[in-house]
Amino acid sequence: MNIKPLADRVLVEPAAAETTTTSGIIIPDTAQEKPQKGTIVAIGAGKKDEPMTVKVGDTVLYGKYSGTELKLEGKDFLIMREADILAII
Repeated sequence: MNIKPLADRVLVEPAAAETTTTSGIIIPDTAQEKPQKGTIVAIGAGKKDEPMTVKVGDTVLYGKYSGTELKLEGKDFLIMREADILAII
């Protein structure tokens, strides 16, 4: 992939939405929730006084409405600031 986020931005590949509940009930596409977990695919260089704390390959949790949705090479991605990331799993 030839995309390099700028400054403190990261490119995240969201995890797949759950299709069944823990009890085995199948969730239709219209009722599936947007995932709030994903894997970092690319990171920017960071700001001058603030180096990046995440790295490529980290699994992260982010806010429900964080980032901007992108579609690259047939896959869905989110690009967001590092500050929008809530935790590293």
